[in-house]
Order: sequence, then structure tokens, then C-alpha cells
Amino acid sequence: MLKVAWSEIYNHPLPEGHRFPMEKYDLLPEQLIREGTISESNLFRPRKLVEKEILAVHEESYWQKLINLDFSRQEERRSGFPISEKLVEREITINAGTIQCAEFALQYGVAMNIAGGTHHAFSNRAEGFCLLNDIAIASQYLLDLGKANRILVVDLDVHQGNGTAEIFHDQSGVFTFSMHGEHNYPIQKEKSDLDIPLKDGTNDNAYLELLIKNLKHLLEEVQPDFIFFQSGVDVLKTDKLGRLGLSIQGCKKRDEVVFSEAKRANIPIVASMGGGYSENIKDILEAHANTYRSAQSIFF
Repeated sequence: MLKVAWSEIYNHPLPEGHRFPMEKYDLLPEQLIREGTISESNLFRPRKLVEKEILAVHEESYWQKLINLDFSRQEERRSGFPISEKLVEREITINAGTIQCAEFALQYGVAMNIAGGTHHAFSNRAEGFCLLNDIAIASQYLLDLGKANRILVVDLDVHQGNGTAEIFHDQSGVFTFSMHGEHNYPIQKEKSDLDIPLKDGTNDNAYLELLIKNLKHLLEEVQPDFIFFQSGVDVLKTDKLGRLGLSIQGCKKRDEVVFSEAKRANIPIVASMGGGYSENIKDILEAHANTYRSAQSIFF
């Protein structure tokens, strides 16, 4: 069964005109249920994180600033969000969802989080709409409990997974792989274990050729026993922040490549949705929905 993390708090209201499309977190599960890709029984509402799980990857001084809403104006601007108690609760819920997805993936082969992919959150600060790093927290959770020994992070959001790279820069149990826009945010990149910078306008064929070659190589060389997939759809040509040239079909093929390789190698995989900022919300929803359609068809 495809288990999908979702909660009403994912669609947290933001000030009018804010560019982050929160409405997709309600519209996506509605679309997936309406078309029959999933049913209500596939959805689960995440628990809350416990402090120990957060402090396994985030510095305590930063966590205290977060729960006390003690951000300076500069820190708030860097996070991209107006800090609030509700926003922190949302982030905690999303991160717990990814941990629970990891448990379900061990059971069913794959699981999905309607939100997450918060790869810009560093061990000691928030950046780029990310307060806590769900991929890092869930990865460390698996390692600490001995449920995984070698984790591969496949980050295919258009923006480099700089926070994840920072958190795991000296962690041999996690290999970070990021394919991202060379000239896109963040301007100052961190060093992932493998970075593939992409030229502006990179199209379907060039993108998929690079992905297939590198992913196959990594599965052979890294030999992971778990994969976290950051499946942001801001790689689309229509994306306001992306600068790449993928079509909706090319983005769907990307997802099929990742899920098919995980299935072939019998490696559990969790997908977190990541970014998507196309002008037309229908493009965002269709691309995200394709990720679920691909997982459902390949695994079940």
C-alpha cells in the first residue's frame, strides 16, 4: 500500500501575496483521490517530532531560537517565512511525516510526503522556506536505530540541497547527490558528495541522460540500503524560479527513472515533494501528481 503523509496544517495560511504556493498541499491530495491514484486509506496524519529526533541533526541553540520564535528580521528574511508558532508546528509535523514515511517504506518499498523536502535547513539556521531538514532528520533516525546503514539522498529539486550537504558533510552513512541549476539559488553552494550543476534551459533529453548515468553509477558504487528522493517540480520550464527547461512529461520520466531504479535494486525509497513555483497551479499539481502516479504504478 502506498502510504502518504498529509495534514491540514500543511496548508498554513501566509500573508497575501506570499510567493510560496501553500494551497497545493490541499489541492494535491484532493486531485489524487478524485482520480483514483490513492484513496483516503492511503493518507496518514503525522505525529509530532520529539526533541531528541530534532537535536540529532540540528543544534540546540538553533532549536531554542525556533521554538521561542526568537528570529531576528534578517533570520526571518533568510527563512522566507514570517515566523509563528503555527509555522513551527507545521514544520515539526512535516518532519515527523517523513520519519513515518521511512518506516512505511521499509514495510511497503515506498512512501510519500505531500510536503517536505526541506533541504535548505542547515544544522544551525533556516533558509529558503525550510526551518527543519526532514530528509536529514529521517536519515539520522534510521541510522541511529540501525534500520539503515548507507543512505543515498537523491535531490532533484532545481535548487541545490545545501542544508542537507552541510549537515552530512562528514557523515559516512549518508551520501548526498544533488542535480540542480548551476546559476540558481543558493548562490553560495555547499559541497555535496556529488553535485551535478545544470546549465540554464537544460532540456528533457540532456537532463535524463545525466540522471540515468549518474544514478546507476551511484547505486553500484554507494550500495545504499535506503533512498530519500527530493522530487521538487521547480525543474519545469514553466517554473518562475527554476530556469531549467523540463516539460511535464520529462519531469514524469525523471520520477519513473528514480522509482524504477529503487524498485529494481529492492531499495526502500521515500519521496518528499520539494518546490514548485509555476505561474499556473495546474502545472504544479500535474507534475506533483505524476510523482504519485509513477510510484503507484511501479511499486503496486
